[in-house]
Amino acid sequence: MQKTHECPQKTKTLERGFYRSPIASIDRVPMANETFSNIPLEAWRPTKNTLHLYCQIVGKIRLAMHPRINHWWHVPLYVSPRGLTTRTIPHKGWSFEIEFDFRSHELKIHTSDGRSEDFALFDGLTVADFYSSIFSNLAKLGIKPSIKAVPYEAPSKTPFAEDTDNKSYDKEYVERFHTTLVAVDDVLEEFRGRFIGKSTPVHLFWHSFDLALTRFSGKRAPVREGAGMVEREAYSHEVISFGFWFGDDKVPAPAFYSYTAPEPAGLADEPLSPASASWQEANSSHMALLMYDQMRTSEDPRAMALEFLESAYQAGAKRAGWNVEQFQLRPLRYSQTS
Repeated sequence: MQKTHECPQKTKTLERGFYRSPIASIDRVPMANETFSNIPLEAWRPTKNTLHLYCQIVGKIRLAMHPRINHWWHVPLYVSPRGLTTRTIPHKGWSFEIEFDFRSHELKIHTSDGRSEDFALFDGLTVADFYSSIFSNLAKLGIKPSIKAVPYEAPSKTPFAEDTDNKSYDKEYVERFHTTLVAVDDVLEEFRGRFIGKSTPVHLFWHSFDLALTRFSGKRAPVREGAGMVEREAYSHEVISFGFWFGDDKVPAPAFYSYTAPEPAGLADEPLSPASASWQEANSSHMALLMYDQMRTSEDPRAMALEFLESAYQAGAKRAGWNVEQFQLRPLRYSQTS
């Protein structure tokens, strides 16, 4: 959506929200509410696991009911001022939205004709009870989705309707989770705006529970031998992906990441910035990492995150032969007169 500007009484040149240099951050007035919370994985892992499973249930409802969009773009959730949302899901001539409200700690369902249902999120709410509650509330609104009601690449393999083990909901850490999502989403949205090629929205994929953004070169990619349906659709074209996750068993701390697929030769030989960023190898491929706590405690966290994202993009684009100049957003310069 284009930002509008008030028309002054004299001619004025506008230069806002554009990319200036390969590494430098865009000029921007810092906002007091841009908070990168301290959120160590071990302090809230049970709550994170429970939220992950709640999000899988909601995400699977969106997957089942939203019209298909390329590269699984109809699947993720999105950061909102109060939590996470499906955004609009069309349904029989009207529409609905499901939103996690992490400020009032409720799951809310709203329809385009003014109806709504909600239920509380609290410590002790099992995945089984969440599953039952959301489907009963949807039914009250005439919405009857059909999903495969088992976790997908998640910390539990128990069917949702039977999962009474995952029930942790620490409100303090849920609010830290949301505060962090809002701050990181803001950074990724700014970074997304520098690129004029095909790009995903900034979205949360509920299978891996990471906030992600992907740029496309427009070139088709070879299908990896043994790739399943999900991978074939996601990586049908050359991509450079960027994102943030809250930690897992392999990387037990929050981190920003980037990877290029297919991975070009020599990718890990390219420099990353800042100096604390590094290439990590796993399964014969490389991922660029910047640990969140190193960024969060720096003098200018936002600038450091953008510096890392830009350096990872430059590395992948150079080695994969992308036309960086062609994809670069140019300064917006035009005159307005009264």
